[in-house]
Amino acid sequence: MICQNKKAFHNYFVEETYQAGISLWGSEVKSLRDGRVNLGDSYGDIKRGEVFLVDAHISPYPQANRLNHDPLRTRKLLLHKREIKRLIGKVEQKGYTLIPLKLYFVEGKVKVDLGLAKGKKLFDKREALKKKTMEREMERGRKGFDGDR
Repeated sequence: MICQNKKAFHNYFVEETYQAGISLWGSEVKSLRDGRVNLGDSYGDIKRGEVFLVDAHISPYPQANRLNHDPLRTRKLLLHKREIKRLIGKVEQKGYTLIPLKLYFVEGKVKVDLGLAKGKKLFDKREALKKKTMEREMERGRKGFDGDR
C-alpha cells in the first residue's frame, strides 16, 4: 500500500469500488515508491468517455532535475469500456462522485481503488462518530472486564 484516503469514509458513503490502473511518468512512480503522495482533495472525473484522476498531489522527485512532473497534473485512469459506461450512468445520478480510496502496487504496477460515493451530511458524520465512539468504549470495557479475572 502506498497511500490511503482516510477522510473518504468519513465524508462519503462508499457504495461500490473499482480497481483501475493509472498512467504515470517515471518520476511519478519513483515518488510513489518513496510514499510522497496525497489523495486528500482528489476526485475522479469523466470526460469524453475516459476517466481521469484530478488534484492528486504526487511530489516532485528530487533526482529528476528538469525532467520532473507537475505535482497536480490530471492523470488518466485505465478501466474497461463496460466499467466506464457503468460509471457514467451512476455518476450522472444526483449526488454521486468518484473518489480515490487508496493507491498500491500490484506486480510493480500502480493501481488505484476508486469508490462510487455519495456525500454525507453533517448529521450523518456526527452519527457515525457517535457509533464509532460507543463501539470503542464497549471494546475497552470488555478488555477491562476480562483482565480482572
